[in-house]
Amino acid sequence: MSDEDKELEALKAKRLAEMKKNLTYQSQKEEEKQQTKTPPSYREIVISHLGYRGMEVLQNAESQFPNETKMIIDRLGQLFHSGEINEEIDGGQLLALFRSVGIHVRMQTKINIEQDGKFVSLSDKLSKTDSDENENL
Repeated sequence: MSDEDKELEALKAKRLAEMKKNLTYQSQKEEEKQQTKTPPSYREIVISHLGYRGMEVLQNAESQFPNETKMIIDRLGQLFHSGEINEEIDGGQLLALFRSVGIHVRMQTKINIEQDGKFVSLSDKLSKTDSDENENL
């Protein structure tokens, strides 16, 4: 073998050793991430199963009844984690759950009506008609 072939083989061997070292380093990092990764909290589990307007109901419940909501969310999270419940919960179902256990979460309601091709809140519509009637008197 010539000197160039020996040098080339030495460079290949050195590069191969570096690549193996990098692979073992990356696999060690991934193992550390998996070991240090904390399981999701029950609240995070429940949030991942919330449907339409569920988060809105949950936020209102947490602001109005923080202790009671935490207990209910922890229990719901346990049920989701164990697989006893596996369906999505929308805002109406969550609100009904809170009310069935005696927690009356207050939700902001707003009624919109269509006027001249755009939606106007009912309170605005009523206040405008009242002001129009007062002007005519």
